[in-house]
Amino acid sequence: MDKVQLFTTLKPLNPAQCRSRRFRTSNLSRLGLAVLWLVAVAGFAQQPPPPDPTAPGAAADPFAMDLDSLLNTKVTTASKFPEKLSDAAGVVTVVTQDEMQRFGGTTLLEVLSRVAGLNVSTSFFGDTSLIAVRGDQTRANAGHILILINGRPVREILEGGVSSDMLESFPINILERIEVVKGPGSVLYGSDAFSGVINLITKKAEGEEFGVSAGGGFGGEEAAAEEFLYQKGQLSIVEGGQSHAWPRWDITERAVAASGRVTAEDATLRSEGTGGYLGINYKGLSFSSSYTGQESSSFVRGIVGDTRLKRGFADLGYALHVAAKWDMTFNVTYDRSVMDAPDYPNVHRDSYEGDLEWTNFITFSDNSRLTFGTVYNHIEGLETLISVKPNLIDAKGSRNASEGYVQYERKLNDELKLIGGVQANKIGAIGINAVPRGGVVWTPSNHVTMKLLYGGAYNAPSLDETLINHPGLKGNPDLVPEKVGTLDAQVTYQTNRMQFSVDYFYSRQNDLIIQDGATHPAHYYNDRIPVNFQGGEGEGKYYLKSDWFLIGSALYQVNDSGSGASNLSPGPSVIAKIGASYRSAKGTTFSLFDAYQNNIAGYGTTLNPPADAFHSVSAHARYDLSKRWLKDDSMGFALFLDADDLLNQPVWLPALGSGSANTLPLIRGRTVILGIEVWQKQIQ
Repeated sequence: MDKVQLFTTLKPLNPAQCRSRRFRTSNLSRLGLAVLWLVAVAGFAQQPPPPDPTAPGAAADPFAMDLDSLLNTKVTTASKFPEKLSDAAGVVTVVTQDEMQRFGGTTLLEVLSRVAGLNVSTSFFGDTSLIAVRGDQTRANAGHILILINGRPVREILEGGVSSDMLESFPINILERIEVVKGPGSVLYGSDAFSGVINLITKKAEGEEFGVSAGGGFGGEEAAAEEFLYQKGQLSIVEGGQSHAWPRWDITERAVAASGRVTAEDATLRSEGTGGYLGINYKGLSFSSSYTGQESSSFVRGIVGDTRLKRGFADLGYALHVAAKWDMTFNVTYDRSVMDAPDYPNVHRDSYEGDLEWTNFITFSDNSRLTFGTVYNHIEGLETLISVKPNLIDAKGSRNASEGYVQYERKLNDELKLIGGVQANKIGAIGINAVPRGGVVWTPSNHVTMKLLYGGAYNAPSLDETLINHPGLKGNPDLVPEKVGTLDAQVTYQTNRMQFSVDYFYSRQNDLIIQDGATHPAHYYNDRIPVNFQGGEGEGKYYLKSDWFLIGSALYQVNDSGSGASNLSPGPSVIAKIGASYRSAKGTTFSLFDAYQNNIAGYGTTLNPPADAFHSVSAHARYDLSKRWLKDDSMGFALFLDADDLLNQPVWLPALGSGSANTLPLIRGRTVILGIEVWQKQIQ
């Protein structure tokens, strides 16, 4: 079966019917793992120790004592506690605040599109803005990626992974950094942490700071943002918001309608987003809350309609220092998602998730740490068809789940670290499942790190997939979670000015939840044929000086189902990215970035424009006027410019979930925002 057949097997009956398809590929050799490991050992094991920057005659290195230098990058997502990037039990990419300031951007989607190994995509209905990890598009939404806010999960549980509102509307101006873990994370974070985890870590207040920015463009693009940070004693407040609207996009959308005929509809697309965040911390007690809303277009049965997404998130946490070597945290997390499609197919969705979590951190010594905890989870949702009176209930129900996890990390000596962990979970009426984690981190020198990691993860069935009761589509209460096991082998070289890593990965996905359209009504079931992904990835960062910065990455992946076919996942097999930035001490910035995705096989001839290869070139410029006009460093203002798709190349990508080998519009063409930002701050 080729890709076109896969996407034409089932015509969509309603938005809940159009789910992920089966993607089959052939088994590939694991020789790359052994080669990578042998080359790494031979090439790096004998690296000499670094020179002492304080020694007489040593060359001055402006990054040597900088706690934010690349060599000392800290992360928390892989193990739930701070550790050096080189020690982390995962393949992690960090988007620093310096990078976000250098390359700019209006939305989280723009920032993540620059991250190594991530690609942009789109779906036919609710999830119109998507990010995928390492080409994994075996679902028609973002259900294989878990987004965290300061380590707390943000899930949509009715459809099973809609995240467009977060990617388009979360205020990126209040982010300190973003940590992206590529590979399974379910041992510590549960469902959806399947192929990746994205942790949005907000700023910490240090005194009092306020900033506001606003801009627009000649095409009708608009963007505004504000932030407020306040710290006094042990009280800390972080607040921020953003809104934007992209230019209207006139298109002609062609599709196969329910009747089987080809339709052509002239439509004007819009994309708008509004979001806000509030975080308060006082003496170990924390509260955080966010709102994200997006309005965009949907594409169902040849009809272009409006889709409105809203999400509210809140978390109440308390950190307790129990003993000299024992800390624990308590969290209550609530996440509610609402979707309205007032046009066809006239659907309303409302769902929420509640989490109670207790986590313990025990530091036996500098070389031995234990993390363990428990989670109680409750989800509930309702989907109604609002075009009939009284409203027809498509899906309604709830489910409880519980999880227990443990992870232990032990340094045998200065060079060798072992990692082991497991999570056991009980989801509704499904039997007890468990996913493991294990690995070895070897640091033969101060600059070189080698990791061999294995991790398992799961994605629980969504409420729609188990409960939907529509004349054309039935849920399956006997579904079991999707499972994946991923092996990573990574070699990293780091100095104060440079990071470079090479990674080989192999993932095996089992029990994928797909929709069988060969029968009427269609129904969901677990596919017993595994899907394998493997490939190689490299990424690097380099500060030529403190003002010049270079970044780049490349990914190649193939996938296989064991039946002789290959490369059937409708994601790119080649992703390449490169950027250069100049940022002076006086606040002048100019940066260029190019993100490339190759064409997707099977979509060269479609009703709409094909899914061709494309370069997404962006630019960011900023000029600090206050450095020239004001002598008071506590306040200032600057002009900025953000330009996307400089090549003015509209991009159409596979219409995930639409039931046909067609494409949907994703990138509208060139947008340019020129604006001003003003700030005032007083650091304590």
